[in-house]
Amino acid sequence: MDIFYEKHPQKQISKKRLNQEQVRLLERSFTTQKKLEPEQKQKLANQLGVPPRQVAIWYQNKRARWRTQSLEVEYSTVQVKLENALADKRRLERDVKQLREELRKAHEMLLGNLKKNQNYNGAVFDSNCSSDFSDQRGMLWIA
Repeated sequence: MDIFYEKHPQKQISKKRLNQEQVRLLERSFTTQKKLEPEQKQKLANQLGVPPRQVAIWYQNKRARWRTQSLEVEYSTVQVKLENALADKRRLERDVKQLREELRKAHEMLLGNLKKNQNYNGAVFDSNCSSDFSDQRGMLWIA
């Protein structure tokens, strides 16, 4: 036997497990308030027929489980938002790629038209003049 209990036999109190009805009452109480005031703890203990300390410990454990569940729900929500954001990013990247290709084709058409017009006017077309119409990324800007 434990030395502590040999010296203090009055401290050896057998704990009873809560039955389903007691747990239901505690659960209902927990939904309305997550922390107990001393008066409420005593009232619940009297209703349940258990020591106030057992009610306090049940509440402490329940709060810990509740926090863990809340974090799991938050994590799941954030995970879904991240997946949606990544899907949007991939879609936007595809759109940008498609728009760049359209812009490149339009740039080629414009340069072809400029070349034709300059040839008709008797001027010599310099393929380097396109830099007047585009920036360093190859994007076409019409003045």
